[in-house]
Amino acid sequence: MEIHSLTPQRNWSLPDINTVQDLRCIEQQPLEQAVPFTSTIDLIRYSAARAPNRTALLFQVDAAPGSEVLTWTYDQLLEQIIQAANLFRQLGVQRHDAVAILAPNMPSTHIALWAAQLAGCAFPINYLLGAEHVGKLLAAASVKAVVTLGESSQLDIRQTVVQALEKSGLNCPVLEIDANEHQPAAGSFQHQLRASDPADDLSQELRPDDVAAIFHTGGTTGLPKILQQTHANELHTSCMAAPYYRFHEGDVLLNGFPLFHVAGAFVYGLAALAARGTIYIPTILGMRNRDFIRQAWPLFQEHGVSHLGCVPTTLASLAQSYRESNQRGTCGVEAALTGGSTLPAELANSFEQLTRIPVRNIFGMTECAGIVAIEPAGAPRTPGSAGLPLPYTRVRAVPLPESEKSAINMFCDAGIEGVLCVQGPHVSPGYIDKSRNAGTFTENGWLISGDLGYVDAEGRVFITGRSKDLIIRSGHNIDPQAIEEAFLANPDVLDCAAVGQPDEYAGELPVVFVTLRPGATASAESLLGTARPLISEPPAMPKAVYVVATMPTTPVGKIFKPQLRRQAIVEKIQSLLRGFDAQGMCRISFPDEQTQRCLVEVRDPARLKEISAALKKLPIDVTLRSGQ
Repeated sequence: MEIHSLTPQRNWSLPDINTVQDLRCIEQQPLEQAVPFTSTIDLIRYSAARAPNRTALLFQVDAAPGSEVLTWTYDQLLEQIIQAANLFRQLGVQRHDAVAILAPNMPSTHIALWAAQLAGCAFPINYLLGAEHVGKLLAAASVKAVVTLGESSQLDIRQTVVQALEKSGLNCPVLEIDANEHQPAAGSFQHQLRASDPADDLSQELRPDDVAAIFHTGGTTGLPKILQQTHANELHTSCMAAPYYRFHEGDVLLNGFPLFHVAGAFVYGLAALAARGTIYIPTILGMRNRDFIRQAWPLFQEHGVSHLGCVPTTLASLAQSYRESNQRGTCGVEAALTGGSTLPAELANSFEQLTRIPVRNIFGMTECAGIVAIEPAGAPRTPGSAGLPLPYTRVRAVPLPESEKSAINMFCDAGIEGVLCVQGPHVSPGYIDKSRNAGTFTENGWLISGDLGYVDAEGRVFITGRSKDLIIRSGHNIDPQAIEEAFLANPDVLDCAAVGQPDEYAGELPVVFVTLRPGATASAESLLGTARPLISEPPAMPKAVYVVATMPTTPVGKIFKPQLRRQAIVEKIQSLLRGFDAQGMCRISFPDEQTQRCLVEVRDPARLKEISAALKKLPIDVTLRSGQ
């Protein structure tokens, strides 16, 4: 296949970034020289021109060591992306039209993602959402085509898509990815794209400020909140990441994240392709495949995996697997990269001591294509630090009241905590509905992260909490991370999360949900007793500790605190009901999955007034009604 790159005919690369000086050295050149590409397909084309036969995608079909793996070279990947883009055009997709993608992380999904950006605009959607929510997203984006997973015994996505399209009122073509990548059936997405034209007549249309993708983010109203990302946004993150990772041509990066998450698409996806490395995809179920987790270390060694893309919960699971399989040494792994939620220092320390593999933190947001700052793999880990900002990026802390203004002009001094804000080439132009930009995007170009933290004198970023996760007890702001780290210091604790529980007097009080390590039998009382000396703020002392079997998590493994807040509400209501022997006569539910609005159905109408009076004292949105 003949390749014509739109980029300058020169050897583009960036040196490893280990220090602030390395970062500043890159910034000495104009941005367009540091990132000389016009689009994501232009970057992939460049990599294919220089390493056409190198493996771009390595797909672990089954979890057993020695089992089947499928490979796509850079040349094959590029050709199939172009063919898929032409297929989308045949179906009527034009430059700014959205192609919805509801499929797991597998090679054909990668192809669909980049092809959609070449033909129109990619819209990866969380396939675990309900049909009604997906339908709203499809309608809000006016999608012109849908790519989804066909019939599969492992993931039932197709039926959700069928129902979602009915609810959306849209009539658009649906392309189904065959779960069998080796021998896809006739009529499948794979089969159709391979019959499509391989000539690229679309790349010339693209410009860096064109919208490449839209991503849905968590809103609180139930209405879709859809973010735009340009080619320039995605290119900046993807080109700048690998130098921090010390990830080079021929290295192999584990990527088990779904591609509707920016980590799967860019942080551990396009970033690897920019360095002409290999993306290692751990089965159709990704890191939710328990068999893969059990066999992970032998598989890493078998396939030369050099870097691990993780979230903290995945890191903990891999550490457990390492112990249970009696591994020794690093198995060839050079670095474990983790983001998505705060990295507890205790977890990082224990993983490094166990495996001798350095752990490095990544701080990112969907609104800046996945990365704000990275801890360099080639420098010592600074406890508590999220690393150095990407080149050409400004990260500043601002006072909490300043973060609520439409324009930011006052900043905290070095080392002083505030709300972290970001400016840079990777910051999104905003949401499709511009009315939703308020509180996230300022009028003078700052992105308000919502994370509490500070920037030290050398430019390192530190995250100390989440402003939206703050527990506010009688006007006292409590950082849940300080509570969580006190519990994580206990060797019996596998994971924990602190949230606010509604209280009639203080507004809310801190409570903690804990999961125990296998074989541990610690009680809630003993866990609190062990943590108490480590919690320096008296108002931060948890009112209750709830030991649970499992933590609710997002599709990428982050603890899903909204569900824990709901559980905290249920625990509080049940506690009140026990006070007047009414706990057995009420059913508690949350009818709206996007809010904390609570419905309490009272079986005995004679007790309705009494129960209503008690619940009205709580600072919660509650509806009472008679029920059976």
